[in-house]
Amino acid sequence: MILQGKKGLVLNVTNKNSIGWAIAESFHSHGAEVGVGAQNERMRERVDELVADFDHMHSVQVDFGFEEQLEALASHVEQKWGQIDFLVHSAAFANREDLEGRFVDTSREGFALALDVSAYSLVALCRHMEPVLADDASVMTVSYLGSTRAVGNYNVMGIAKAALEASVRYLAVDLGTRGIRVNTLSPGPINTVAARGVKGLLGMITTVHDRAPLKRPFGQEETATSAVYLASDLSKGVTGQIIFIDSGYNFVGL
Repeated sequence: MILQGKKGLVLNVTNKNSIGWAIAESFHSHGAEVGVGAQNERMRERVDELVADFDHMHSVQVDFGFEEQLEALASHVEQKWGQIDFLVHSAAFANREDLEGRFVDTSREGFALALDVSAYSLVALCRHMEPVLADDASVMTVSYLGSTRAVGNYNVMGIAKAALEASVRYLAVDLGTRGIRVNTLSPGPINTVAARGVKGLLGMITTVHDRAPLKRPFGQEETATSAVYLASDLSKGVTGQIIFIDSGYNFVGL
């Protein structure tokens, strides 16, 4: 129970197959109190069903695109807990048409949207939540290898993830004066609702599983247990880092 006594938020969750939900469940199983986020009222109904059977879990609602909702979330945390020990950001979006064809054809509006939802949202979240983050708290987000390699059909999302990872490093500097660490979880391709927006996802998963040094599948569970490490005091000396959870695929060449 290495998270016993800790409390925090996992934002946001779509359904039971979400990486965010796997993280929330794993945090809870290790003793943490967890607020699980939903983007809107419709999604919150799903999250309410997920948390219903768990003590010390409750739902919250926040759309990262609205500053007033981030302010309300910070007020909720202050009223319920005073401060929190961990904060998980799991949000990304790009228009489907910008995840197909050539990257050069990305529209200006699609580019701005992907960067705003997938990268700037972490910056805005940290700014609003900073006053309610405890000293030595842990902040983490979720990225993918497409940030540093050109991955077919990932396109503008790769650019957004590169911006996200750069943001993590700058946030780690800003928040590090209070011992708050900021890191990135980078799992390989996982079959989630969000990931299915990338054409050819199943083929990507098969390729990575076949070529990775660890000849075994990986998924939500492996990502969640790595998140437990980052949320725990075991990772107090780790910040600004990318933790790859892809069975080693990220370092394999030809």
